[in-house]
Amino acid sequence: MEKEYKMSQARADELQEELNYLKTTRSDEVAEQIKVARGFGDLSENSEYDEAKNEQGKLYSRIAELEEILQHVVIVDESSSTDVVAIGCKVTVKGPAGEAAYSIVGSQEADPMHGIISEESPFGKALIGAKEGDTVSVEAPQGIINYTVLKIER
Repeated sequence: MEKEYKMSQARADELQEELNYLKTTRSDEVAEQIKVARGFGDLSENSEYDEAKNEQGKLYSRIAELEEILQHVVIVDESSSTDVVAIGCKVTVKGPAGEAAYSIVGSQEADPMHGIISEESPFGKALIGAKEGDTVSVEAPQGIINYTVLKIER
């Protein structure tokens, strides 16, 4: 079974825009870099050429990654109301360090430093399906940490 990439429509649109940019504008820029570097002479000792080819490799790798993601994307319906934690909701929990609010998203949208947690992370997996008042346990490097779900919002 192919891996599914769960994300919002907005994030899928952002990735499609990035892919379009890489395939058109950025691809042309890298091709021009290679063309210019070839003009510097002997390719065996041409660091500009090597750098341009490395950049081309990175570009093709990112294009392939984006095409894979967009081919297997699953758009999450964030509008449905629910009484359990699911992708697209904001959940407030109480843990050892106090209260904190997190947004639960697909793995391609995660930004833990800003409270945006992937549903595939240990914390996200523990929260998915929990209801207000439930206590969830998360396995962390320092041991099991318990959190109580205080509030679920869409």
